[in-house]
Amino acid sequence: MNYLIEGLQGSGKSTLAKRLSVLHPDYNAIVEGEYSPIELAWCAYVGKEEYEKILSKYAQIQSLIEEKTVSEGDRRIICYTKIKTDIPGFYPDLEQYEIYNSRMPFSLFRETILTRYRRWRQDRQIFECSIFQNIVEDMMLFLCAVDAQILDFYRDVKSALEGKDYRIIYLHTEDIEANFETIKKERQNAALGQSWISLMTRFFDGSPYAVKTGVHGEKALLDHLRHRQALEERICREIFSDNSVFLPSKQYTDEDLLKI
Repeated sequence: MNYLIEGLQGSGKSTLAKRLSVLHPDYNAIVEGEYSPIELAWCAYVGKEEYEKILSKYAQIQSLIEEKTVSEGDRRIICYTKIKTDIPGFYPDLEQYEIYNSRMPFSLFRETILTRYRRWRQDRQIFECSIFQNIVEDMMLFLCAVDAQILDFYRDVKSALEGKDYRIIYLHTEDIEANFETIKKERQNAALGQSWISLMTRFFDGSPYAVKTGVHGEKALLDHLRHRQALEERICREIFSDNSVFLPSKQYTDEDLLKI
């Protein structure tokens, strides 16, 4: 069995992943930014030539880059957010090679995701944000896709995962606004001099969806998150009904987890 943990920001996905790791010590828990056989968030996805150029440009940390790189056929996956360096511009430079935020044509984006789901063969793994969050956000905010298009995409995902053993554990947030207020207090980025909410709101306000529809600010962001949760839960019920389990965010016991 494999576990795919999903839910809105601040719903407790990381906490649940850690708890499952305690309950299942023989499982491998993969968090965002680490190499994952199915997810590419916080990783640069490049070809051989691009990879060699990156190594040349950042020759002083070549060994660190190589240490955090995994080869998949003719592609290289660089877990660049796990590399510690003070080289100016390194992180923004590598960020441009991520697959999200319309950095590649949708046809290539789609095939990249589906191919990696098809090739995935591992077992006893715990994944965080590896089937919904990054993909759904990209399709809603950057591709301006409607619900029907996203549902169609996930029917293809379901086919790509055929024959694999997995459970999607979806953490339902009942009061999204109250949860939002909590994470506003908890998540501060002193290094950047900005709060999590300011970064998140700026990300949302700058998205093609917000620009196209003329919405902005915290209220619009909250409306988006409500829509996203409803859509993701609909995907679970309509497409992954045999593979999905719902838990109330931060309100479950070890007994609840052991029953899954």
